[in-house]
Amino acid sequence: MATATTAPAAAPEEKFRKDYKVPDYSIQTVDLTFKIFGGHTQVLSLLKVKRRPDAKADSPFILDGEDLTLNKISVGGKELAASEYSWSRKDVLELKGPLPPEFTVETDVTIKPEDNTQLSGLYQSSGVYCTQCEAEGFRRISPFQDRPDVMASYVRVRIEADRAACPVLLSNGNLVAQGELEGGRHFAEWQDPFPKPSYLFAVVAGDLGSIRDSFTTMSGRKVALEIFSEHDKVDQLAWAMESLKQAMKWDEERFGLEYDLDVYNIVAVSDFNMGAMENKGLNVFNTCYVLAKPSTASDADYEDVQGVIGHEYFHNWTGNRVTCRDWFQLTLKEGLTVFRDQQFTMDMTSEAVKRVEDVRVLRAAQFPQDNGPMAHPIRPESYIAMDNFYTVTVYNKGAEVIGMYQTLLGRAGFRKGMDLYFQRHDGTAVTCDDFRAAMADANGADLAQFERWYTQAGTPQVKATGAYDAGAKRYTLALEQSCGPSPGQPTKEPFHIPVRVGLLARSTGAELCAERVLELREARQEFVFEGVAEAPVPSILRGFSAPVKLAVEQTDEDLAFLMGNDSDSFNRWEAGQQLFTRTLLANVAAAQAGRPMAVAPALVEAVRRTLADGAAER
Repeated sequence: MATATTAPAAAPEEKFRKDYKVPDYSIQTVDLTFKIFGGHTQVLSLLKVKRRPDAKADSPFILDGEDLTLNKISVGGKELAASEYSWSRKDVLELKGPLPPEFTVETDVTIKPEDNTQLSGLYQSSGVYCTQCEAEGFRRISPFQDRPDVMASYVRVRIEADRAACPVLLSNGNLVAQGELEGGRHFAEWQDPFPKPSYLFAVVAGDLGSIRDSFTTMSGRKVALEIFSEHDKVDQLAWAMESLKQAMKWDEERFGLEYDLDVYNIVAVSDFNMGAMENKGLNVFNTCYVLAKPSTASDADYEDVQGVIGHEYFHNWTGNRVTCRDWFQLTLKEGLTVFRDQQFTMDMTSEAVKRVEDVRVLRAAQFPQDNGPMAHPIRPESYIAMDNFYTVTVYNKGAEVIGMYQTLLGRAGFRKGMDLYFQRHDGTAVTCDDFRAAMADANGADLAQFERWYTQAGTPQVKATGAYDAGAKRYTLALEQSCGPSPGQPTKEPFHIPVRVGLLARSTGAELCAERVLELREARQEFVFEGVAEAPVPSILRGFSAPVKLAVEQTDEDLAFLMGNDSDSFNRWEAGQQLFTRTLLANVAAAQAGRPMAVAPALVEAVRRTLADGAAER
């Protein structure tokens, strides 16, 4: 038997997107056994490995491992001597070549979940064993190619534990076997038929209560749903279950995406270091995003639960079935899924209110990040610790970038792009460029310049000026864009910016012409509107159609008019915010100067029109 050895700690190392390399070997199937005991856990792993056809036979097979005690390792059923592998470089277990085109690797390691204070990998908290493997936590469970582009089939995951301490034993996929063992222990075996990267692996073992329900998919399959929590919190799970069923139905109706397993489990634990995690078929949540009941939760709490439950469910396709090639592509799954959960919440609650909430978060948190020393593109070019890039830029600005595809292509065009994306890439690990290509190819659109949203940091500023020619009944809108320097990016190329614009008649408040989406691609462009019967009041950047700062001269009368008449709810709110801010500041100045304070009649009239407008969302 090999002498037990522990992987040494690694020094931080900067990684670059340009250095991506396809691995020489890829794990095809995984068979895992967890033997959980008080104080330690034994993890047995059987990996079937295949060498890439163009890789050299003498290439070493590299596995990641961190804080593991290696008891034994075998290749092709033969135990390796210490001279046949090394574990001395940056948390890497290296099996020396030459190796056959296909072979098996078996490892036996010991880990200590009870001492795992990083809450990464397998850890114990409040008596419950739980995993968190994104981004690089699986290497703290067993030696593995712990990278998202290695998608393996987990043909069996067996969990053994004391029945009294851990009556609930969960993992990804479908439950295929369970039974009793000697000494008051028991086991459960799970199988996931869909290949997945290691970051989506999950195990939960503990004493938990639950509620159960079911959902029938659009093809008629019945899916068993179960949500687990500590026993004294089970009475707070009903809204999470209702939200899950809403999300499953919405994804079928909006994107034609059906759930693909027989069961869907959610576990809520108090000590979870992420908000929630989309592990395939076994989501793990912090309790704050699952628990809600009328006596303790506000309306905002209920909406948060609904949105986060939806977000993690939507990852089943945008993140799980199609995942990231590498961690530089994180916004591919997170930006896209944030956009999807935002759309879900809009449909479940109020589109206007949700849009305002999302923009307020963006302006308060992401714009400052884009304007500071930590500015980075939504697809960063390098990182030292990947955990540092779970940022509001990658998530929220990433969602805005996805939203711009829908603005440019229309809802039907966006759906066509999504359909092609899944058709091309289901079951694979891909890049942001692959998503952009699917959107472009499905719609015959030129989105080459749109890549700059992925490569350039910073918040663009768009300056708008308009001119009306009464004789020609023509309105010309000039748009100019600029973006200041960011760390490592002293100059910026023009972005591809969709600007939704409407023109309103000051005499009636009606739309003078159909709304247009202007595509600003150059530093300065002019857009001409023909057949405009009177000098319009422009409504620019409707729906906050791009994550930019808009500079446009507007009088108090213009703002009051837009607040009272604009058919776009976001711009109506935006005009009101600006007008109320001006009024407050003017009255502060008046009070400081000893002058009487006043409210302009135009503002009063705008408020009156808003309150009287039965169609307006409030």
